[in-house]
Amino acid sequence: MNSEKIKFVLIGGFLGAGKTTLIGELARRYAAAGKRVGIITNDQAANLVDTQSLRSQGFEVGEVAGACFCCSFDELVATAERLSGDELPDVVLAEPVGSCTDLVATVILPLQQLLGERFELAPFGVLLKPSHGRRILAGKSSKKRSGFSPQAEYIFRKQLEEADYLMIGRLDELSSEQVTELRQQLQTLDEDVPVIAVSSRSGEGVNEVMSRIDAPLSSSRRLLDIDYDIYAEGEAELGWVNLAAVVDSADVMVDLDRLAQTLVGQIAAEVIEVNEGQIAHLKVSALGGDTQAVANVVSNESQVDVGLAAGQQVSGKLQVIVNARVAMEPTVLEKICRDSVESVVNGLSLTTESVMAHSLRPGRPTPTHRVSG
Repeated sequence: MNSEKIKFVLIGGFLGAGKTTLIGELARRYAAAGKRVGIITNDQAANLVDTQSLRSQGFEVGEVAGACFCCSFDELVATAERLSGDELPDVVLAEPVGSCTDLVATVILPLQQLLGERFELAPFGVLLKPSHGRRILAGKSSKKRSGFSPQAEYIFRKQLEEADYLMIGRLDELSSEQVTELRQQLQTLDEDVPVIAVSSRSGEGVNEVMSRIDAPLSSSRRLLDIDYDIYAEGEAELGWVNLAAVVDSADVMVDLDRLAQTLVGQIAAEVIEVNEGQIAHLKVSALGGDTQAVANVVSNESQVDVGLAAGQQVSGKLQVIVNARVAMEPTVLEKICRDSVESVVNGLSLTTESVMAHSLRPGRPTPTHRVSG
């Protein structure tokens, strides 16, 4: 049993910012340095693509499902301590729900004050989602400009305000001019907050992130002045769907990458072109045996992105998971996801054995603990 404190690292950021990919890269680097690493994912419902994706890469992953970390604080602590069985991890990397904020007051400080003898809290980093950040940070709130209501934009801005350091994500997709513009916009929030440009794919900036994580924690944390009515309205704007399907390919060889990319592309097209929804994040996982493909769409303007390539064909029983976060009616979004799965599966001459889906709008956040200034 590890008698040392567990290093607890919380990586925040809006839906689709790239938190899971960054956490996977951080986990690989800590493991290579001889550290025992645990990961905790978080969602409002079960069947999370991120959990399956990280587990398929060989990581020890716990999941807190059904509510955000702040509203499931005790489950978060229990999950952290269950990781790695009898050998507690040296480092826990935790990914909160992408529509959550006020995490310093409801997660980090309660851990520090109530369980400081068991956890060493790292500085809190927030990853910026460039596709929405460029529009939201450009000026006054405007649903026409960003696609989201002022209430949802409020959550996005509050996430940035409470960070000890900020990260500009998806660096490999940005020009140098766009990075410079985003740096300038972020430093208007607080010129003293460090800003790191990072690409989890190329590795650029990841060592700098690790240096921030390992830096001493400031005694003064960035507590928010936050209006929970606006926060709740912003979260409720998004429809959430988690869908899990079991598909039988029989003797047909299936390209998992094609399956994931085709499905996420069809859902995105239906959301945007037919229903005029605003995508916060769409993820599709196709899993066959121990091989997995993950494809994403992170905004209405984004192309299909391969988050994890399988690079091979498989046959037999397949599992398909869809996580959809879109500003639209959740029951309509669920129907789009169900119909798209059926259409793509039939188009590939496969058979759907079962489909389970859960749709919701997040309820009002009710934190277990909240530390005020």
